[in-house]
Amino acid sequence: MIDSAVLVLNQSYEPLNVCNARRAFVLVDRGKAEVLEHGEGGIRTARYVYRLPSVIRMVYLIRRPRPRMRLSRREVFNRDRSTCQYCGRQTKDLTLDHVIPRHRGGRHEWANLVSACKKCNHRKAGHSPKEAHMRLLREPFAPKMSSYYVVYRYLDRQEGWRKFIPGWEDADGYS
Repeated sequence: MIDSAVLVLNQSYEPLNVCNARRAFVLVDRGKAEVLEHGEGGIRTARYVYRLPSVIRMVYLIRRPRPRMRLSRREVFNRDRSTCQYCGRQTKDLTLDHVIPRHRGGRHEWANLVSACKKCNHRKAGHSPKEAHMRLLREPFAPKMSSYYVVYRYLDRQEGWRKFIPGWEDADGYS
């Protein structure tokens, strides 16, 4: 119970992160946060039973730079919606392709990586798309992280959080 997930909101009700109930209880106890919703269960002491928080809001505004999406295979495939960016075929059997090959100075970054099926990646080989006579369906880009992305893994189990996440129904975490 003490390790259950708690949604942490900024003073402006923007999702900051997810912490465990023990950390949330400490923040509330020290007056740094307030409980907006309680979860199931509680913490027992000799005299009291304290209900576990499910959603807390920081009392003061936390200023921090916007988080950036981590570059990984899974995130590139998610950004491209599991679609080959050359032929348009949707499949789970994808590879990463460097639009400008690394041996030609192409960097391993969002703007140079796309999802490609094995057939298209093999056909393109070490060439640029122009040299291989292939066109990209969509130019690669670095996705912006939405507040939904911070908590999307938890929304199936924590239905009470959904009202604190604007637009969660139609969000996919990528802009």
